[in-house]
Amino acid sequence: MRLIYLTKVFKPLLLLGLLFSVLMVSGQNQDRVLQEIQKFQSDLNAEFKDPEQTILKQEDQADFEGLAFYPIDLSFRVTAQIERIAEAVPFLMPTTTERKPEYVLYGILHFVIQGQDLSLPIYQNTEGLEDLEYADYLFLPFTDWTSGDGSYGGGRYIDLAIPDGDKMVLDFNQSYNPYCAYNERYSCPIPPKENDLPIRIEAGVKAYKH
Repeated sequence: MRLIYLTKVFKPLLLLGLLFSVLMVSGQNQDRVLQEIQKFQSDLNAEFKDPEQTILKQEDQADFEGLAFYPIDLSFRVTAQIERIAEAVPFLMPTTTERKPEYVLYGILHFVIQGQDLSLPIYQNTEGLEDLEYADYLFLPFTDWTSGDGSYGGGRYIDLAIPDGDKMVLDFNQSYNPYCAYNERYSCPIPPKENDLPIRIEAGVKAYKH
């Protein structure tokens, strides 16, 4: 009887302890993710403020106080399934100038946001395939319903790296504007029509206001 009694008493306590441990780990992971996004924002602002690195026009540098970001929203940080595309044919991606860099479709990312099944093609620049520093670099341009209505009308980008497995973290809180959103002398890839999302992505960098 005593053994049965102790089992009945300690089993709920054990479950509570496990739940507390899971919540602790979850909270620590969330703190780490928030710090990662905050670092992305501060590093981007530091780059824009640095006279040696900034892509801002000279007349805009003096008044620059920082980029505008949407509030961090972890519902826009998701795990995406990668559908790799074998033997994709390279193509020339249009830009805001006459330049047309060559890209190849690496795969399709499948993910869910706000209950919607979404997908985005992701690309590799063929010039980077021969450079060890950029060999695992993936380029994700996109537009969404905020494009021209809160965010830059020409779309935004996310930098990613080839993962070991068939999944990757896709964090729209770390999306940023093309350089040509700040200075028209830059040549920026235009997101293909396949990279338009039928949803408002209120995360990442907002439209730049001079």
